[in-house]
Amino acid sequence: MSKYGKAIVASGHPLVSEAAGMILKEGGNAFDAVVAAGFASSVVEPTLNSLGGGGLLMGHSAKKGQNLFFDFFVDTPGLGAKSSIAEPHFFPVTIQFSGSAQVFNVGLGSVAVPGTLKGLLHTHKRLGYMDLAEVLAPGIALAKSHIINEKQAYFLQLLVPIMGLSPDVSAIYAPGGEYLQEGDELCNKDIASFMEMVAAGDGDDFYHGEIAGKIVENMELNNGLLTSDDLANYQVMERKPLSVSFRDYELFSAPSPSVGGALIALSLSLQSMYGIPDYEFGTAGYLLHTTGLMQEVEKIRRGGFSNETDLKAFPESAQGIQSVENIRIFPRGTTHISIADKLGNCASMTLSNGEGAGYFAPGTGVMLNNMMGEDDLHPEGFHSSPPGQRVGSMMSPSLLVKDGDVKLVIGSGGSKRIRTAVTQVLYQVVDFKRSIKEAIDAPRLHWDGECVQLEPGFAAKDVETLAKRVKLNEWESKGVFFGGVHAVIPGMEGAADARRGGGVVEVN
Repeated sequence: MSKYGKAIVASGHPLVSEAAGMILKEGGNAFDAVVAAGFASSVVEPTLNSLGGGGLLMGHSAKKGQNLFFDFFVDTPGLGAKSSIAEPHFFPVTIQFSGSAQVFNVGLGSVAVPGTLKGLLHTHKRLGYMDLAEVLAPGIALAKSHIINEKQAYFLQLLVPIMGLSPDVSAIYAPGGEYLQEGDELCNKDIASFMEMVAAGDGDDFYHGEIAGKIVENMELNNGLLTSDDLANYQVMERKPLSVSFRDYELFSAPSPSVGGALIALSLSLQSMYGIPDYEFGTAGYLLHTTGLMQEVEKIRRGGFSNETDLKAFPESAQGIQSVENIRIFPRGTTHISIADKLGNCASMTLSNGEGAGYFAPGTGVMLNNMMGEDDLHPEGFHSSPPGQRVGSMMSPSLLVKDGDVKLVIGSGGSKRIRTAVTQVLYQVVDFKRSIKEAIDAPRLHWDGECVQLEPGFAAKDVETLAKRVKLNEWESKGVFFGGVHAVIPGMEGAADARRGGGVVEVN
């Protein structure tokens, strides 16, 4: 019997939402739909997601009445390596956003052990209902042909330095020497064939079979770090979700080794110390308070805060912050999918390929990740962690629950901006009673450690008040830099972030 009148999907691309919607219409549940969306996203959001990347899924099973967390993020490579590589194939590229530049590292030495493919298959096996071939059918069709939209063309343009690194990648994204633009057809026959093989039940070949052998051979020939033991030993981890109270709700989010969930929980814990705000959204009070919270969270993070244990100890160790005036003003490619079906099943999944290493797994059309080259994932330095260790992440797919019912399915892409994007939307929905569309569309700010990155849309007089207290970098337009929040209120509404060209599909 249906619990809700309609199922809802919100994601970073209309075609991804449509793929999930097709599965829901055909009788699949939220987990079938999120798996279909994950495969489709790897095709139509190739700069943000790949089957060669990693992800996290926060789910609610209505039948079991429980919240579930699947960790299929990447592992550090190097298990069983015959010898250490003095100079891995690893080098920097600079990606220029409209208001700020960010340096990423790519090459075969930047590839961590992929988890997305195995995670999607694990999710389907554990919680799905439909046949796997039916679930993958929309993604396979999109791999054979789809039209690049405005946002994806922009993302592809950002990553020109990466997409031109190897001939097989260039053949897909610059066929005939002409780099793809908005309105062009994108065809990746290799990944279509690979996904057909997966649909037939041969997905494990990527980790144990002929494809795995080709990946490892390429690594050995070109100073990559990934080994056959890395691929053979990779496992999806089922973990207990992190939880924290916020007002009358309970937030369930990503546990360790992900850092993002704990930092969002810390932000909510700090916010709870103040009571309900006595200022309006977007005013100087909001800007000062939000900036202060971000700075306080960053200070605590740099002091070593990173997990559930730290979160539990925080209220007892905190000095307490009494007012806005006492808050100190201190001098990646990712995508998200939120789904709620009619039965009450909910899936919040965040996927990332970093920016991509610039190289495919041979013969598959699957871009390998560059997670070993992302500085925020390796605070102790690149290649400093031992092989086989699950890499931490800022990704934080989440569920907001009240009295046992999921009230909000939420998450975001956006590298270091994920936690601030998600918390700003949560604040607005819970404390300011704004709709999820209003909250997602609203301008955002982000403290980057040196200054406040500020989107346009706040009143000039309120921005001037903030500028008296902290250094600002004012952006001319809203942009992908500030994340991509996609959220669903089960049975009621969904909202997708225009910054990422998102789309919502409802299935009655």
